[in-house]
Amino acid sequence: MTRSDIRVACIQTTSGVEIGENIHTVSALITEAAERGAEFIATPEMTALLDIRPGKTRTKALPEEKDAALKAFRDLAKTLEVWLLIGSHAVRLPTDERLANRSFLISPDGDIIARYDKMHMFDVEVGDGQSYRESKAYCPGGEAVLARTPLAIIGLTICYDLRFPHLFRTLAQAGAEIITCPSAFTRVTGKAHWHSLLRARAIETGAFVMAPAQGGVHEDGRETFGHSLIISPWGEIIVEAEGDAPGVIWADIDLDAVKSARSRIPALSLDVDYELHIAGD
Repeated sequence: MTRSDIRVACIQTTSGVEIGENIHTVSALITEAAERGAEFIATPEMTALLDIRPGKTRTKALPEEKDAALKAFRDLAKTLEVWLLIGSHAVRLPTDERLANRSFLISPDGDIIARYDKMHMFDVEVGDGQSYRESKAYCPGGEAVLARTPLAIIGLTICYDLRFPHLFRTLAQAGAEIITCPSAFTRVTGKAHWHSLLRARAIETGAFVMAPAQGGVHEDGRETFGHSLIISPWGEIIVEAEGDAPGVIWADIDLDAVKSARSRIPALSLDVDYELHIAGD
């Protein structure tokens, strides 16, 4: 049975290439969010290590059971007694040379309740002088993930997944009240599409959307957009981080707003396969 009113928070940071430094910085922000009363705290994509230089992340990635960052965040969730989403972390796989870009939902007991591997790989050229070929380094996940917790029913996505509305619809139809979208949007794509896409996904699903983001100029040369957001089921921006600076945003949300939005526009109840007619040649 989920509760109606909860305080949630998003962490915004500028992760670098040193895991220890990132753990220290993000842990301080998570602690600040907890001190402000947040019960569910979400961090961005690649929380503990952001390094897009060829091969660099693989040299530092470890299997889950040996990963110091994951252990540190599990211990912190237990100490603070909060639900914690580590937006994503690079994890070495036993059966693939590539890594997993994996999101972890951690309980107040420090247990991993859900894992989600990013499904859609960021293989694009966005015009910022860099070419992104995520599929060379990361193995895509194969299934959507929903977690039923005492706080809320939470659907998990990561960054580029935002451009695939059917994933969000699947999570919402399965009952998701909050959908998380931890990200490291480039400055170019963020400026063009970040707000529009996130608001659209919230409106389409009638769910709260939490989007903790990386922001600023990173040590590997990448520039990310920041502007972490918490959005209502009606598509309203409840709170937004100022620019790309590290920090914490939080909001008190009422999960009854999910039922209200879905009853006003019951689009999720319809799932129609359309016949396509193509005119002309």
